[in-house]
Amino acid sequence: MSFEQMVRVPKERVGVIIGRSGEEKKELEETLKVRLDIDSETGDVTIRADAADLEEVDPFKAMEVIDAIGKGFSPERAKRLLKEEQTFTIIDLRETTGRSKSSLERIKGRIIGERGKARRIIEELTGASISVYGHYVSIICDEAHAKLASDAVSMLAGGSEHRTVYEILQKARTKEKLDRLKLWED
Repeated sequence: MSFEQMVRVPKERVGVIIGRSGEEKKELEETLKVRLDIDSETGDVTIRADAADLEEVDPFKAMEVIDAIGKGFSPERAKRLLKEEQTFTIIDLRETTGRSKSSLERIKGRIIGERGKARRIIEELTGASISVYGHYVSIICDEAHAKLASDAVSMLAGGSEHRTVYEILQKARTKEKLDRLKLWED
């Protein structure tokens, strides 16, 4: 049995998958153990794996990596998804903003923050990688912190004050540190 699945990425992200002189595509194929057929006109990326390769690689992880690149992550950050404990969360901001482009831009600005400060703080306090691209916010994070990072983004999108979100993240981090200390004491 072989595997074949198509992932659509924005046309402007196709070049990131291909890379200079096709080097990134070749590296992705070697790392993911799949073949990538890319239609640069439509943004369709067909992921193929032979039956023999299916024992070595999870083709669904390959789909996640390609989708993550399409959602604005660099290939290096997207490859974090190959680690067993990493999850990929996608938040569609249109659920909050509706069709309003001005609301979408305002909310994206709140999530990114001035000079990227809000995104950077969320990343630092949760260990997540966050991409704000198009009408999506995508998060690559370990399972233990995925909900915390997702909730922080959703709170900012919903209008919560930055300070409130940072305090919640800081309290969660402090609690986690105390829990680890208790494990060592016992």
